[in-house]
Amino acid sequence: MPAAAIQDTVSAIYEAESRRVLATLIRLLGDFDAAEEALHEAFRAALEQWPRDGVPANPRPWLVSAGRFKAIDAKRRRSRFDALEDAPGGGDVAVVDEHAWADPESVEDDRLRLIFTCCHPALAPDAQVALTLREVCGLRTDEIAHAFLTPATTLAQRIVRAKGKIRDAKIPYQVPGAAELPQRLDAVLRVIYLVFNEGYSASGGDSVVRCDLSSEAVRLGRLVVDLLPEPEAQGLLALMLLHDSRRDARASADGELIVLEDQDRSRWNRASIDEGTALVRRALSSARFGPYTIQAAIAAVHADAPAPEATDWNEIVGLYGVLLSMSPSPIVELNRAVAIAMRDGPEPGLRLVDAILERGDLTEYGLAHAARADLCRRLGRNAEARVSYERALKFTRQAPERRFLTRRLADVERMLEEGRA
Repeated sequence: MPAAAIQDTVSAIYEAESRRVLATLIRLLGDFDAAEEALHEAFRAALEQWPRDGVPANPRPWLVSAGRFKAIDAKRRRSRFDALEDAPGGGDVAVVDEHAWADPESVEDDRLRLIFTCCHPALAPDAQVALTLREVCGLRTDEIAHAFLTPATTLAQRIVRAKGKIRDAKIPYQVPGAAELPQRLDAVLRVIYLVFNEGYSASGGDSVVRCDLSSEAVRLGRLVVDLLPEPEAQGLLALMLLHDSRRDARASADGELIVLEDQDRSRWNRASIDEGTALVRRALSSARFGPYTIQAAIAAVHADAPAPEATDWNEIVGLYGVLLSMSPSPIVELNRAVAIAMRDGPEPGLRLVDAILERGDLTEYGLAHAARADLCRRLGRNAEARVSYERALKFTRQAPERRFLTRRLADVERMLEEGRA
């Protein structure tokens, strides 16, 4: 095979297999940094040997064996203080080491082990997210830093500290047992959902969405469902697919935010909606579902409506009631209040929003003030709407969302100038 073709083949195998190879090398070597170095050494060996010997029929065991061989060889040389060039024949690793590939079932579990290790509750939440994106998804540190508007040096330090914590605390590289699994799975799903939310509705910056992050979260969700098909994992994947189906309709060609009621629903991705809806039904039928599945069911009701006025708001209000009983939070209360406003009119919804804010909950949550502003605007209470839009802007970082709120603020100010209080 020509050298250029080998290069293309190795690149394609890297894209398809590198995260699997890394996961197994972490198990075999017991160290993240050693495994990453071994991964790169294995692919370097492939570039050297495959043009001469041919591409193996099954490249992954070859790469795992090569990486393990290189790591052990490097460790042995370091312990003897041998120079690299003093190691005779150190470059050839053409045979598959059966010890590295002795337990196929264990090998197939390595990606799941890696996810649970990266999301271990002993790690800080931001470290869990960074480590998962780096090690499970293979994103570069600078890519993760850019997505989360964090300096690359800060992000790199988080990853280093997380790896150190795993090493020093001897966090086991394993899938939790049955008794521990529900709690640990919750942590994994929470990390995936945090990644998705940052991609679906960026907390800051110039874009409504960051497709790289939302796509990675969906990929992670699929991986977890494939490896561990629990109902809530299915529910989260459904939720992400149903939200992500609206991606192309959520911003105009020039990047301006388009709210749900104004979106062109013909641009919603029907394949994602169909897949997400089927997953919701499967999760609900298990009777072991949780909050992600209920949120997915709400998203499915929206997806089922051909036009905004056809939305079954009564069903959505009921589902938010179920969600509130499962997972009480002021944000769920806020969403239920908005749904009640859509079903019964803005006045009852506004009373509920005011009660949440008067308790001191969500006072620094921009979407709560934006919701109040919109309900006041719909009631013609433009002076109050102006105050709430100004408060919403104070707590909003995303540029398209700020521009949207600024336009709404200008509308109510114009109405006030015209004498409409």
